[in-house]
Amino acid sequence: MNNPYWPMFDIRLTTPDLQLRHLTEGDLAPLAAILPDDAEQDPASTTYASLDRGRNRGVVLHQDYWRARGSWRPESWILSFGVFRDGELVGYQGLEGDDFPRLRTVDSSSFLTQAVRGLGWGKQARAAVLALGFGALGARFAITSAWTDNHASLAVSRALGYVNNGFSAHWRGETPGEMAHMRLTREQWLTSGWRDRAVVAGIDECLAFFGLD
Repeated sequence: MNNPYWPMFDIRLTTPDLQLRHLTEGDLAPLAAILPDDAEQDPASTTYASLDRGRNRGVVLHQDYWRARGSWRPESWILSFGVFRDGELVGYQGLEGDDFPRLRTVDSSSFLTQAVRGLGWGKQARAAVLALGFGALGARFAITSAWTDNHASLAVSRALGYVNNGFSAHWRGETPGEMAHMRLTREQWLTSGWRDRAVVAGIDECLAFFGLD
C-alpha cells in the first residue's frame, strides 16, 4: 500500500485497452486541458467574471475534485478515475454512492476526448467501474442519467445491459429538457458478459472508507 491515509490512490482498473486510476492533484491540470466542450458540469458551479469559459470550466473541475475528497464519508462518496491509454490521459470516469451502505446503489459519470470516441472505450471505462461496484463493493444496482439527445451515452448504457428507468424534466440552460434514467441490476451485470473484461486491484485496503469493513 503506497498511501495508508488515502488508499484509493492505489486502486487500479484494467480493461483490454485502458487503465483507470484514482486522479491525483497532478492529473487535474492535464485533465482540464482535455475537457471537451460537451462534458456536462453543474450549472450552479461558481464561475469568475474575469476568466474565459475554458478557464472557468477548468476551475470547476478542480473544485469538484477537492470537494469530493474533502466531503468523503462512507455514506456518500465520489471516486474520480483518470482513463489512460498506454499512459496517455484520454478521459474521466466517475463512480459515486449516496447512502451507499444501505442502498448499495452506484451512479456514474464520464467523458472521453473527441479523438478517441467511437472506439468502444466508453463501454470499457464504464465496465471497469461497474466491475468495482458490483464486485468488491457489493452494489445491488447501478443507475445513470443522460439528456435524451445524448445518444452516445445512452448507447453505452444499453450495450452494458442497463434498461430504461423513466424520464424527468429539467432546465437545460434557458430551455427545458428531458433526462433519461437507466438502471442495471447486479443480476443483469453478472449475466452481461462484461464482468470478466475488467480487472480490479488495490481495493482491499479501501473497504473501511466505504463502510464495508
